[in-house]
Amino acid sequence: MAVLAPPEDLFDSILMADDRFHVEGYREGFEEGTRQGTVEGRNHGKLHGAKLSAEVSFYHGFALTWKYLLQNSEDVKARKRLKAVESLAGLIQKFPYEDPQYENLQEDMERVRAKFRQVCSLVNVAADFREYIGGSTGMSF
Repeated sequence: MAVLAPPEDLFDSILMADDRFHVEGYREGFEEGTRQGTVEGRNHGKLHGAKLSAEVSFYHGFALTWKYLLQNSEDVKARKRLKAVESLAGLIQKFPYEDPQYENLQEDMERVRAKFRQVCSLVNVAADFREYIGGSTGMSF
């Protein structure tokens, strides 16, 4: 003979349905939020990584160009300028490109930017990176 559950269990499941659905909804929302957050975090990291890479690449090209221009000069001031340019190139060479979780990234990037501003001052050129990148966007042929 089948044992029937007491009538209180039926009412209990009805009354507790709201709580059960609330807990399930929270869990599903949390999982979906985690998935979306991971995707958005990756996209954000890629975007800012690309910007940082473009900036470092610009500084590297800048340093190589000025090194080439200054290395054959006999001027006393050119030696000081060349030393600063080589220092900038050295900072860029030591930059940890392969470590995405490098703890001192901001500090090292600030050192590179400061050295870039110093070199720009020594060679008498504008020191705003964005000016170089955005300068060619207004041209049309």
